[in-house]
Amino acid sequence: MTLERLVPLAFVGIWSTGFIAARLVAPWTDPLTFLSYRFFLSALVFMLIAQAVGARWPRGRAAWTRALLVGILLQSLYLGGVFWAVDRGLPAGVAALVVGLQPLATTLFAGSMLDERPDTRQWLGVLLGLVGTLLVLLPGLETDLGEIDPLPLVAVLIAMLSITLGTIWQKRTGPGADLRTNAAIQFIGALVVTLPLAMATESMRFESNWQAWTGLLWSVFGLSVGAISLLLVMIRRGSVSSVASLFYLVPPVVALLSWLLFDETLGPLQVGGMVLAACGVGLASRRTSPGR
Repeated sequence: MTLERLVPLAFVGIWSTGFIAARLVAPWTDPLTFLSYRFFLSALVFMLIAQAVGARWPRGRAAWTRALLVGILLQSLYLGGVFWAVDRGLPAGVAALVVGLQPLATTLFAGSMLDERPDTRQWLGVLLGLVGTLLVLLPGLETDLGEIDPLPLVAVLIAMLSITLGTIWQKRTGPGADLRTNAAIQFIGALVVTLPLAMATESMRFESNWQAWTGLLWSVFGLSVGAISLLLVMIRRGSVSSVASLFYLVPPVVALLSWLLFDETLGPLQVGGMVLAACGVGLASRRTSPGR
């Protein structure tokens, strides 16, 4: 298997563990407080990496502003919105379903914002992936929608739009930036937004036990350093529509991990959804030439 094919698989596998880590730390820390610690340590790690290899930092206010904005969108608003919504009682299945609209939204926006023109095959892949994701999530959606608090639902919708726009903005503005210094600035931007919100709305609770520290360290080194680096590399090399379609594989992998680790049910409907989502990603991942 070539490195080019291994990178997307590695990204999906690592990114999917984020939901397991969130489940591990949830009883022991406030959500925005946890993200503040994660963003601070992630920025520090990327700064140390950049210093060690002599990476080039961007010059000029405009370049810093672009990187800070991507961090706010990809990290603070996306992760913060999802964590906050679930903490405020939004069912995880509903949150996952709303976030699952991101590949479709990215494909819709990419045409006007990046001049990417997905062909019929890719559109079919996006729609198949969406249906597959819905089938995977369906057993967990036994919720009376009329009982859902609209504020957390709005928060997760904003989160979905934020990662969509953040991915597109990274593609537009980051082709020449060093990925290590760019990531450091992004996490600084995320921290600048998230920390004041955590201090204003939470008690800054972080209980020092193995669950909280394991979740935090994995979130920093596995997710922030590992998965985010892979995401930035893929955004640079491919179309954002193809990259976004990989997120359709996250709910199937999370369902599989939950079945293995927590003995959760994995029925035929979910297995069929996994296969359909994988087929959709295969179709949608076909390379797109700009302006085609």
